[in-house]
Amino acid sequence: MPASRRLAALLFTATLLYGGVCAAAPEVKPDQIDVQILSTTDLHMNVMDYDYYADKPDPGIGLVRVASLIRKARAEKPNTLLVDAGDLIQGTPMGDYVARVQGLGPGKIQPIIAALNALGYDAAVMGNHEFNFGLDYAVAAEKEAKYPVLAGNVNRVEDGQPLFPAGVILDRDFVDGTGAKHRVRIGVVGVLTPQIVLWDKDKLEGKVTTSDIVEVASRTAHDLKTQGADIVVVVMHSGLSGAPYQKMAENAGVAVAAIGEVDAVVTGHSHRVFPGADYATLPDSDVANGLIHGKPVVMAGFYGDHLGLIDLILSPDPNAHGGKGGWTVAGGHAETRAVLVRVNGKATPQVEPDAEVVALTQAAHQATLDYVRQPVGKSAGRIETYFSFVADQPALDIVSTAQREYVARALAGGPYAGLPLLSAAAPFKAGGKPGPDYFTDVAAGQLSLRNVADLYLYPNIVTAVKVTGAQVRDWLEMAARVFNRIDPAKKEPQMLVDRSVPSYDFDVIDGVTWRIDLTQPARFTRDGKPAPGDNHRIVDLRHDGQPVKDGDEFIVVTNNYRANGGGNFPGLDGKNVVYAGTETIQEILADYLRNAGTLVPKTNHSWGFAAITAPVTVLYDTNAKAAALLTQYPNLSDAGPGEPGLELFRVDLSPMALAGQVLGK
Repeated sequence: MPASRRLAALLFTATLLYGGVCAAAPEVKPDQIDVQILSTTDLHMNVMDYDYYADKPDPGIGLVRVASLIRKARAEKPNTLLVDAGDLIQGTPMGDYVARVQGLGPGKIQPIIAALNALGYDAAVMGNHEFNFGLDYAVAAEKEAKYPVLAGNVNRVEDGQPLFPAGVILDRDFVDGTGAKHRVRIGVVGVLTPQIVLWDKDKLEGKVTTSDIVEVASRTAHDLKTQGADIVVVVMHSGLSGAPYQKMAENAGVAVAAIGEVDAVVTGHSHRVFPGADYATLPDSDVANGLIHGKPVVMAGFYGDHLGLIDLILSPDPNAHGGKGGWTVAGGHAETRAVLVRVNGKATPQVEPDAEVVALTQAAHQATLDYVRQPVGKSAGRIETYFSFVADQPALDIVSTAQREYVARALAGGPYAGLPLLSAAAPFKAGGKPGPDYFTDVAAGQLSLRNVADLYLYPNIVTAVKVTGAQVRDWLEMAARVFNRIDPAKKEPQMLVDRSVPSYDFDVIDGVTWRIDLTQPARFTRDGKPAPGDNHRIVDLRHDGQPVKDGDEFIVVTNNYRANGGGNFPGLDGKNVVYAGTETIQEILADYLRNAGTLVPKTNHSWGFAAITAPVTVLYDTNAKAAALLTQYPNLSDAGPGEPGLELFRVDLSPMALAGQVLGK
């Protein structure tokens, strides 16, 4: 990275500690209109500022906190629009409760959409997780909205028409610098990641198809301008990528910003913040001012931890609309505002919960608490994910065992009953972008439904695929992307984990054993394509103690997201599915725990690292609470504090340290 960009990243990091990037507001002339577009994204049913998994308040998240920022921003300027960029109705036990227990219908509100109605949202786009509970539920929930819901690149198979409109023109009366009122016509385009038909194939196949984001956004923006829109804002459930654009890309925000008739872009999906340090080196961007291709662009984090704000200055244009007159964008910038700021490990909430939203959703909140506190079993020991990237974990083995036993019963007596049955699970909560407290930690004793949701966050459906030994190896190679390459010649400390790779992409396949050679580069890129060079990290892959051959056949239990191509794992595209269940893995896990009596957490040591003979220093960062568990990991030692809330541990990968490590025991 050039020195100038390194400095930029450091400056943005320092700025973000105090609540996000905030560009200086431009001076507004008397005849101009200053419009602010406020946005949320990826709320994931976090209406309240509450962590249902830990069963305690969390002042750093929640629409109830963002709502206070919204009201504050509206009080600052009279000309305001409010939009949401998707992933509303799924993501917390409240979402599960409403979908599975309460349902929808007369007298049964969808709490987060009711909250958006109360806050006066102007428009919203659907997100990919809107479809996790099925198409009918998604449509029914969204129909409760009193604002336009958009989904322009999702089309119904039955008639080829969009599931929800691609765009809408909002007529608003805004005031200029003198206080004079003017009518401004704002076009809003709504598009989302087209991969929904892969990730929820079992729910969407034969019902909807998807189109390319950029093509639909460009066509819709042109149509809205033709219909008289003064400006066009794209609200998209899709993120930002510095890679060259390809058709049907998942993250298309940069390409959308380049569309000539688009004036501003609200993005989401990636659970990041723009403008911010994560994007300090993004091509074609001016991160200090929140611009991409000269257009204001914003991404407001996730779970309600930020409010996005785009500021547009409009100037009168007498030549607009064929000489009828109108408005044109003279300038603008983007920024975000955090609901909570962390400085040197100390968290300071910036706002209090909004009383109206709290009152509106209090009944659903209490019903969710009653739901998640229902007992399902007992555990004889602690279940946690602090060292998920250092060794196999009981937390994953519990999920894998529940899945495998369920599918074994389903396949019994059928054509696949004789094949070895493996089971894949990933550590969903294992640190990374969500912060230093984003780990599962279930105490010994009573287990409740909230613990089930903690172990398995998503309402994924149990699925099984038939694969070869070569495909199992490539599956594990793709999962091993989570690790940085360790350079044996490097004397400086090296971090074990690449935190840009989501923890949910680290699949551990129970039923085989293997080691990971960290001195080798990753075999696959993020899109599942072979990386340059014939790299192999997975070594000594065995089943029942015998080497796995390329032509061996296996059944692997996984979830519908992975089986249908989620994460771009090679060999997984929905074509080799041999069993597609109807129950969610959360439901299967709850039943397993009920039947287990008292669970004894343990692991079968599926994987480990290959020894490195060079004297390298490898560091792993995890929550500071993990220090109390060091006695379980003889090759780890405490290396002192890391970033706020995290502790560093040295991972000894020498032959002597790993000599006693036996896999599959």
